[in-house]
Amino acid sequence: MKVKVDGLAVALEQELQNYSGEVKEAMVPAFTKISAQCVRKLKDSSPKRLGGYAKGWTRKVTVTDTGVSASVYNKKFAGLTHLLENGHAKTSGGRVPGIPHIGPVQEFASEEVLEALADILEGS
Repeated sequence: MKVKVDGLAVALEQELQNYSGEVKEAMVPAFTKISAQCVRKLKDSSPKRLGGYAKGWTRKVTVTDTGVSASVYNKKFAGLTHLLENGHAKTSGGRVPGIPHIGPVQEFASEEVLEALADILEGS
């Protein structure tokens, strides 16, 4: 493609937009797979006193003009997640210790997303 000097900035901007769109499209399956893995890991590692909390994990992948995002959340007991993860005070005094189950999955997801992005960028 030949471009005159006057149109270089416009042509460069268009190419960068095309490239970022291709990367965004390639990230959708990666986010879908990684978020599904996170849900499975959270269901396995969550406290299971009665079982409802562990079964409540779900995910949502969102594609916008600016990028792709994935949310993993507990649809049944959203207000309980931070209490179980970090612990909390008891009404009778003392504390209930936390059960770290979200933090390790978050670290896993971060590493997997970076790895997927590196693979996509190397392949393009």
